[in-house]
Amino acid sequence: MSMPEQKPAARTVASTQSEMTEIILPNDTNTLGNLLGGRLMHFIDLTGAMAAYRHARTYIVTAAMDHIDFIQPVHLGDLLTLKSSVNRAFTSSLEVGVKVWAENTQTGATRHVASAYLVFVAIDENGHPVRVPALLPETADEQRRYADALLRRQHREAESARRKQERRATAALENN
Repeated sequence: MSMPEQKPAARTVASTQSEMTEIILPNDTNTLGNLLGGRLMHFIDLTGAMAAYRHARTYIVTAAMDHIDFIQPVHLGDLLTLKSSVNRAFTSSLEVGVKVWAENTQTGATRHVASAYLVFVAIDENGHPVRVPALLPETADEQRRYADALLRRQHREAESARRKQERRATAALENN
């Protein structure tokens, strides 16, 4: 992977924060009147991408949805609010956290309904990875999320190596 030597200026977590609100309509729901999981994942990907764009200031692509918790159902007619920010920036990749709340439009009650971690990669117009700015966590919560992102990355890399080794072993058995 060739990346330019230029190191972009560091950015704060606050500068990456993004928010999106959607109303849940019949086309978004299943036969029980609850938001489809895939539709929620789409909204999460979009909101996460907004934070990644704000940090990288270049093209970004989704590399992984590392983890998602569906905590409570979202109902037809609810307002869905998604908030995202970059948790950590690596060389060309970024981990973004997204939290999701649903608001009952009749009562105003809100509830936490989902959380997710996504990994995005910054690329140039030719699809080659590019260096991203460092991230400056300022608050205790931002510093905790920053540290946790490294642990998740290490877990992803170990799992990727395990799967690669498993594929090699399977291929070797098939070739014998």
